Amino acid sequence: MPTLWFILVAFMLTMYVVLDGFDLGAGAINLFAARSDKERRLILRAIGPVWDGNEVWLIAAGGTLFFSFPLLYASSFSGFYLPLMIVLWLLMLRGIAIELRSRIPSPIWCSFWDAVFFLGSSLLSVFLGAALGNVIRGVPLAKDATFFLPLWTDFLNPRSPTPGILDWYTVLVGLMAVSTLVLHGANYIAVKTLDALHDQAQQIARWAWVATVLLSILATLATFFIQPLVYASFTQRPWGVIFPLLALAGLVGSFVFHQRGNDLWALFSSGAFIVGMLASAAFSLYPNVLPAINPANSLTVINASASEYGQTVGLVWWIIGIVLASIYFIFTYRIFWGKVSVTDTGGH
Repeated sequence: MPTLWFILVAFMLTMYVVLDGFDLGAGAINLFAARSDKERRLILRAIGPVWDGNEVWLIAAGGTLFFSFPLLYASSFSGFYLPLMIVLWLLMLRGIAIELRSRIPSPIWCSFWDAVFFLGSSLLSVFLGAALGNVIRGVPLAKDATFFLPLWTDFLNPRSPTPGILDWYTVLVGLMAVSTLVLHGANYIAVKTLDALHDQAQQIARWAWVATVLLSILATLATFFIQPLVYASFTQRPWGVIFPLLALAGLVGSFVFHQRGNDLWALFSSGAFIVGMLASAAFSLYPNVLPAINPANSLTVINASASEYGQTVGLVWWIIGIVLASIYFIFTYRIFWGKVSVTDTGGH
């Protein structure tokens, strides 16, 4: 049962990154892809019906973590207090920027909120990537499962006994996250738009693909150097190579479909890359749910999990909830499927 919940939590976090990832990427390219106020409104219109619904996956993942791995929830939410507060502010600023942008018909007002939307989306991508880097690298967990991370300590030594949130490794993973989500977001905007904005999104996607390839290679090599668990996991369970192969197939597919001008399959391919990379990270850490600098203090699916009874009852409600959520998401994406029109930029 703990392993099942490990998979379910990883699944929900992956769904969040895949779905909210394209509107984070859309925000990160907002100032570059759109050349006019109308086109910037068009980008907001493309993500408008779904961006807030996508964030439900993050909230649901947090709730699921609370009853499936309560010790992990308590430890990580206190230890990662500073980055979580930063992420919370960035999420709020993105939402405020989207909602307030068109409230006053002033170029200065709109430009200000465009900048906030861009910065919120870009920095949120960096911090989500850095958070993943911290989990992979390990944190200074004490025997009582407590820790606290300052913003940075020794930037050049990720394996320091007292690391910070930011070091060269977590920043590298953060930059890879930005390039990946920019690729994903540009693919989405290309799917949803026409004419000049569509062409500019395709161009950005091609450059983002190159950056993602280079940063992925560097981050992968650095991960094997930083975290010995990764090599051990793939050595002991070689079947797990299917996950990095999925990521590789996603990268190759994104390039091939860009060349063919097939925007939808390029979007699916960038999504497959995200799924493959996150699944590889989860697989390489298992059975750890939060590695410690001192491996003896690591939280695992066993010592961090709730009671079997609680997890069993929770599974019943989780199934009901996921069925309802899936119906909602299928309905929403089906209703708002198709291109958004430059000549009809109502709403934002």
